Amino acid sequence: MLRPPLFAYLKAALKPQIPRYAGVMALALFTAGCAVGPNFKTPAAPQNTGYTHQPLPVKTASANVHGGHAQTFIKKLDIPAQWWTLFGSKALNDLIAEAIKNNPDLDSARGALREAWENVYAQQGAFFPSIGVGYSATRQEVPGQLGVPTASGAYTYSLHTAQVTVGYAPDVFGGTRRQVESLVAQADSQRFELEAAYLTLTSNVVASAIQEAGLRAQIAETDKIIAIETHSLTLLQRQFGLGQVAMADVVAQEAALANAKSSLPPLEKQLQLQRDLLARLAGRLPAQGLPGVFELSSLKLPRKLPLSLPSSLVEQRPDVRAAQAQMHAACAQVGVAIANRLPDITLSASLGSGAMEIAQLFSPGTGFWALAAGVTQPIFEGGELLHKQRAARAAFQQAAAQYRSTVLTAFQNVADVLHAIQNDAVALKAAVEAERAASRSLVIARRQLELGDIGYLSLLNAEQTYQQAAINLAQALSNRYADTAALFQALGGGWWNRASRSVHSKA
Repeated sequence: MLRPPLFAYLKAALKPQIPRYAGVMALALFTAGCAVGPNFKTPAAPQNTGYTHQPLPVKTASANVHGGHAQTFIKKLDIPAQWWTLFGSKALNDLIAEAIKNNPDLDSARGALREAWENVYAQQGAFFPSIGVGYSATRQEVPGQLGVPTASGAYTYSLHTAQVTVGYAPDVFGGTRRQVESLVAQADSQRFELEAAYLTLTSNVVASAIQEAGLRAQIAETDKIIAIETHSLTLLQRQFGLGQVAMADVVAQEAALANAKSSLPPLEKQLQLQRDLLARLAGRLPAQGLPGVFELSSLKLPRKLPLSLPSSLVEQRPDVRAAQAQMHAACAQVGVAIANRLPDITLSASLGSGAMEIAQLFSPGTGFWALAAGVTQPIFEGGELLHKQRAARAAFQQAAAQYRSTVLTAFQNVADVLHAIQNDAVALKAAVEAERAASRSLVIARRQLELGDIGYLSLLNAEQTYQQAAINLAQALSNRYADTAALFQALGGGWWNRASRSVHSKA
């Protein structure tokens, strides 16, 4: 272990060398003023004014049913960070809060982000000199036929050496700066990957909760249909006993009832699978279950829907921002590849003391120092560096194409959802009218059958029509909620309005 006198010794020994070191460092800083390779420019946002080829109505159609009111699209309406609260369900809010806290996918994304920034900090260390302190001790004997290397004339002696070494590679052509730039861009990409994971998780919870509510509505309608079919069978059995209908009518009704019952298990299976999915999203085991259930009647449909400007979409979508950061990282790697083909300059210095007795270290006459500089220029590498530079340019072109593809997909997502919301409203209105007409027709048919005014086939047709209309209504209402949630996801989810973001802005 080095003794404290070393530091006093180094201070005294280095003082006369400061002008030389300062000159070398000034030269290094002067020559490190530029970085080779292209400078990244943020791609311009699309300048189109809309998302669809034909302008869509500002307001959707409406229907006289819960969740059937008209929705209005409002340009420049900002998206709240917790957009799911607009559905007015405390159970949904609590479940999303639990998912954000416990979902392992978010924890994995946070870990990846921390790793990315630590890689940045590690690479930034190349901007500073490396300093090492060393001590060595040797015991040796030289042949008598050789000259004695020691002043004492002894052939056997010990040598103790303590020294400080300083190495520095000035970033003359900016290769290190480009490497740091690339790593920072990769960290930014990982930051938006985390935001994308956050948005995907919350959107999946909302979509799954709406799917559960829709399945419960279909199960409720199926139970109602089974009750109607059962009542019709009882009526036909009584009429058969009175000789008013044939056995074939009774058997046909039994088949209709069995068919209605057979449609229930698949719905219940889907519901159970949906509950398992929600448990996993919340970070629970399926056996732990969930505290509440979701019904369409407990969800509110947002009346005002945001419609961000197309030029703002590329700033709001986490996947687009991640693709842009990857493009930036690939651009910086071109500079790294170019710098690797240019001269590599290294500076080094050593300062220390050597003595035959450890107690004599740092005494007058035992000091030594050295300064060195080196330049290495690659001449022939078998084409390796050239092709790596070409590969870096190709990777940049690939990243640029992937960015454009991501932007196109983002605009497609928004356009698809806008079309879906408009069509959902029209479909719901038609489904409400069809269900109510089928319900009235079924009531009349059952009454006429009781009076003997119609045959069984007319009742069966009315029952089947109502069954299909009731299921269609439940699905249409579920679709409207689901596509509304999809719009918030397609527009970026409002992550920029979160007070405490789940990002790693160097934290």
